[in-house]
Amino acid sequence: MPFRALILAWALAILPAACHAQTIRGTVDRYFITSDGVRLHYLEAGPRDAPAIVFVPGWTMPAWIFGPQITYFSRQYHVIAFDPRGQGESDIAADGYNQDRRGQDIGELLQTLGPRQVVIVGWSLGVLDTLAFIHNSGDAQIAGLVLVDNSVGENPPPRPEPQPRGKRLTHDEYMHDFVLAMFHTRQPASYIDELTAATLRVPEYDARALLDYPVPRSYWREAIMSTQKPVLYIVRPHLQGQADNLLLDRPNTQIALFPHAGHALFVDAAPHFDALVGRFLSTAVWPQ
Repeated sequence: MPFRALILAWALAILPAACHAQTIRGTVDRYFITSDGVRLHYLEAGPRDAPAIVFVPGWTMPAWIFGPQITYFSRQYHVIAFDPRGQGESDIAADGYNQDRRGQDIGELLQTLGPRQVVIVGWSLGVLDTLAFIHNSGDAQIAGLVLVDNSVGENPPPRPEPQPRGKRLTHDEYMHDFVLAMFHTRQPASYIDELTAATLRVPEYDARALLDYPVPRSYWREAIMSTQKPVLYIVRPHLQGQADNLLLDRPNTQIALFPHAGHALFVDAAPHFDALVGRFLSTAVWPQ
């Protein structure tokens, strides 16, 4: 076994997904049971009687990747960082790795939080899971949306990313390279290895299923156009065309471009991201 694979296997064996979360001051681990019997985890921080923000991570990612946002927003808001099924500290469910069940999981999380409206911050696959929830359940529980760096079904369609040539990577090697490529700014090797170990907790078969939701692109556009709640759409340049068209086509929309950040732009440019979202919350969603 290559040395890198040995290190990742060791990390996966001895580091629980909550390890990094333990360094996020003020967080509490919470769990709930879904209607299909799966135990799902979320991190909670901030005053429980304050307006609530729910962070939904991307493909195979743990909730603790939102550590900078949990610290920043929990000073004023009730913050929830969710581990979708199979990810982070949540159960590795036997099934349910599709848009309908993942959207339903978000709805059942919101029911657990009580009868109030929340802002959902969805990143990457979390954008699609959030839109699936709205598509199937409506927006009654939503105060606003922050959708981060994924297609929303607008035109132009995203271009397929070029695949590297050369030897075929193992799943472990692929996930390590995927995590490394999410950042524009260099991250500590220990952070990359811990995050990679967290992603490898998702079985490869289920991880592949999450990349193949069986719905057309129009499904996502129908969902975002079905709600009039305020939306902040934050993207890198490859999605600027969709952002510009969404701004033209949909009222109550704001857009923001991060030209010098990686896919995990809320880590790469945390102060800018947090200030931007904070202004959106205090002006468009909950005016002060």
